[in-house]
Amino acid sequence: MLLALIFTSCKSSSAAVSKSESKRENKYIVKNLIEKATDNIGVRYKAGGTTKSGFDCSGLVFTTFESENIKLPRSSYEQSKIGKIIRFDAAEKGDLIFFKTNKSKQINHVGLITEVNSNEIKFVHSSTSKGVIISSTKEPYYQNSFAQINRIID
Repeated sequence: MLLALIFTSCKSSSAAVSKSESKRENKYIVKNLIEKATDNIGVRYKAGGTTKSGFDCSGLVFTTFESENIKLPRSSYEQSKIGKIIRFDAAEKGDLIFFKTNKSKQINHVGLITEVNSNEIKFVHSSTSKGVIISSTKEPYYQNSFAQINRIID
């Protein structure tokens, strides 16, 4: 009985340590993801693109997460099914933000959140007209087409 108590105590304390370690590790991963994605600012848009010669929106997210050995689906619609949906006011850096652009009935655009303020989210994405850029949810185009936010790294 005493032996079981000792093992239980060890187990619970190690879980607490690993939880704080994993929180620290996740902050590091998020920082790396944002750096990797923003390093591509200025790269042109290319449908189906996943390299510095051109990215589409989901290709940028796919390649960025792959750099941290996190496998995501290739399309923005399929990416929107991964992780946990988060309220707009609970968004954090590293979350994915999804849109239904051009009056689409389903999600067809994705970005990686780089900054969160009280009522504005900034995100890096690949736009068909400007390539990889940082945009804001305050811009009417994205305000009107916002769909959801997903947390992949918890």
